[in-house]
Amino acid sequence: MGILNVTPDSFSDGGLFLDLDDAIEHAREMMAEGADIIDVGGESTRPGAELIDIDTEMKRVLPVIEAISPLTRVAVDTRHPEVAHAAVAAGATIINDISASLGRLAAELGVGWIAMHMKGEPGTMQRDPSYRDVVTEVRDYLVERADDAVTAGLTELWIDPGFGFGKTLSHNLQLMAAIDSLVATGYPVAVGTSRKSMLGQLLARSDGADQQTPPDDRLVGSVVTATYAMLQGAALVRVHDVKAAKQAATVVAGDPSASGER
Repeated sequence: MGILNVTPDSFSDGGLFLDLDDAIEHAREMMAEGADIIDVGGESTRPGAELIDIDTEMKRVLPVIEAISPLTRVAVDTRHPEVAHAAVAAGATIINDISASLGRLAAELGVGWIAMHMKGEPGTMQRDPSYRDVVTEVRDYLVERADDAVTAGLTELWIDPGFGFGKTLSHNLQLMAAIDSLVATGYPVAVGTSRKSMLGQLLARSDGADQQTPPDDRLVGSVVTATYAMLQGAALVRVHDVKAAKQAATVVAGDPSASGER
């Protein structure tokens, strides 16, 4: 899943694809690099992000979805039912939902759904998040939401532990180590670590630096964590750097005999 943020303030690519032509071109580039799905988002949900109104979000995402949905499968990254309705009408076939609240709507609309765990709201979620057992709490929450959506008739869904959404670095690492326990629920697992601050912290530590590595210099961490997740059974990875992630996915799934190697 290639990330296409049409926002002025997303943590990594904010402001780069506000122009419709630029957004379409970037979608085409990611498709050429091997993206199976383009995830279009019009509201920044980075830590500390401010709320925007529904009309603004729709004006950002709908023209892009209408333009690229005839070319590839499109997800809309939203937590708002009004936006989800309009995006599906425009051609989106997946609702990527950080609130994990739109499962019944996805069932009603006959589209796929990604249920993500988030503790709190984007504006406040990183203010001292705490858990008794982060893996158990996140897993049980997602299974409950997924079960409810399936009961409502949903037939395609993924569960996403929500790296960086109300989690400390320690929480994120515990969840990464437990991807296989999420896979064991029987629900397909989606993972999104691409360019996130957890990687900035880890890469800075590896370099002996005092400051986080900036988002555009987190490729190694992004690919390593996506690869680890796939090796543990994750079914979908959400990424900025599609070419590198696709190469990693090919290596993970590759059959050496196909090229005559032994």
